[in-house]
Amino acid sequence: MTPTRHEHLAEALRRAVLAQAFEKTADRARGGAPVAHFPSIDLAMVVFGRGRTRLRPTWANVLFSREHPRGLVGAIGERGGALRHLRFDADVVDADGRSYAWAPEADWQRIVFPPLSGSGPHRFVVPYPASLLKLMVAVGVGLAVDLGRAAWPAADVGPMITVSDNDATDRCVALLHRARVLDLLHERFAALGLPTLRLNRTTPAGGWRNGDGSGVGHIHMTAWDTVRLLWLLDADALPPPWLPGTSDTTGLLPLLQPATRERLRALLEAQERNDILSSHSLRAVPGFVEGLPPSVRFAHKTGTTENYASDAGIVVAKSAPPALHAIVAVITNLGERYAPHERCSTTWRLPALGSALHRIALEWT
Repeated sequence: MTPTRHEHLAEALRRAVLAQAFEKTADRARGGAPVAHFPSIDLAMVVFGRGRTRLRPTWANVLFSREHPRGLVGAIGERGGALRHLRFDADVVDADGRSYAWAPEADWQRIVFPPLSGSGPHRFVVPYPASLLKLMVAVGVGLAVDLGRAAWPAADVGPMITVSDNDATDRCVALLHRARVLDLLHERFAALGLPTLRLNRTTPAGGWRNGDGSGVGHIHMTAWDTVRLLWLLDADALPPPWLPGTSDTTGLLPLLQPATRERLRALLEAQERNDILSSHSLRAVPGFVEGLPPSVRFAHKTGTTENYASDAGIVVAKSAPPALHAIVAVITNLGERYAPHERCSTTWRLPALGSALHRIALEWT
């Protein structure tokens, strides 16, 4: 059987990840020696073509881990719906709320990972999205505004997205509780076919971290569902093919009203942290590796902790008309402990992957 264009893109993504030799990444927890296990990398992309091909977006999702070091291609249906034939398991913390699955000595055969979503012959342990979760919080804030339950909190949602301000995030999470939209947000995610997006166990006081009883093991995102969330927020993208229609016949579409969606898009475009798939914030750092180039606008949100690094956003060429339009998301366990310099958030291999993704997107446009 002739491979589909989606399968060709998946193979290009798989090869791009393998080309970065992530298995050679230095791990500070091992004294700078290479990682003990192949890192977990969840990578998804959709590319929108130009002209007549614009009507045929191409998508793919590839997943790597110690259990899948050569990469696993996610089975996505013809209409771009949820992944099939794959079980997602949740990340874990110990009794003190500390993440331990990514320690060099962690034995996954002895860890009981709770099921998160899906079923199938393969499993993928979903890394915590770190501050990428603030994208979901911002969507929840937008939902509260659209429902008339809150005013747009510009002084908080702006810093939460553009500089990843944690105190501002506390206030936005508290707003979600006051406006009583968290259950509705999860219902909408599920109804829109995004079952792995979850903001569980946050608190009315604005708690969302491990120490609040939330965080790792309770807040979840996968790359493919994150790409499709951004698709729903992208006014320039084609209607989502996995949904039954583009009118508001279900009471679910659009996810946000146009004005609210534009506000969020503007904040993503104003992102000041470009240190994962894009890297121009690090241009003065020794050993600089360029990621997504200055020739594109990357409306995105990043997330990093000691153990995790994520990045997701809308990529559009600055040319008129745009010569490139894509959405990409990567969620990994390659956090700050793998960074080669104190100003870096992760290994240079992730910006290198970002550069490779740009080349791939151009080829598929």
